[in-house]
Parts: sequence; C-alpha cells; structure tokens
Amino acid sequence: ESENLEELDRFCEAMISIRNEIKAIESGKYGKENNPLKYAPHTAEDITSKAWDRPYSREEAVFPSRFSRSFKYWPPVSRIDNVAGDRNLVCVCPPLEAYADAAE
Repeated sequence: ESENLEELDRFCEAMISIRNEIKAIESGKYGKENNPLKYAPHTAEDITSKAWDRPYSREEAVFPSRFSRSFKYWPPVSRIDNVAGDRNLVCVCPPLEAYADAAE
C-alpha cells in the first residue's frame, strides 16, 4: 500500500523473471553452477569483457526484465560470497564512548 502501482508492477515483473530463470535451471537449459542467477548481478565489466563463457546471452544477463531496458542499474561488484556477510557480521559503529562524548 505504500508503493504506487507502477512500482508494484515492476516488482512483480522482477519476481516473474527470477522464477523463469529458475525454471530454465530446473528444465536443464542451464546448469546449477553456470546460470544467470548464480552470476547475478552482472557488472558492466562482466558484460564488456572479451571473454564470455556462459551458456546464456549477454543480453539475457544485462536485461532480465523489460524494466531494466529503460532503467538499467550497473552494480559496481558482482556476487562476492553467497553467505559470508550474512554469517559474519562486522560492526563499523563507533565505540559507545564516542556517543557519551557527543551527549555532553
């Protein structure tokens, strides 16, 4: 209810696109280790490199949905590690003492 219809449609399109990529893996079109989902997000460097050893097209990698053709966001990095950041949280907050000094 907090998003407009266009944004909700965009979200639904993204979810449908992801489901279609999953179906392509399930059907055997793409392997479990070399597919658009496993390598997402695709960076500009990935797409413009001379080497392309993936079983899907560059276009499929860059434009997984209709919306992405008009409003492409280029991520600065590709997937780093599936779960390392989720399992190994690092606090970059100042120490509590820094907050005490600010209150004075």
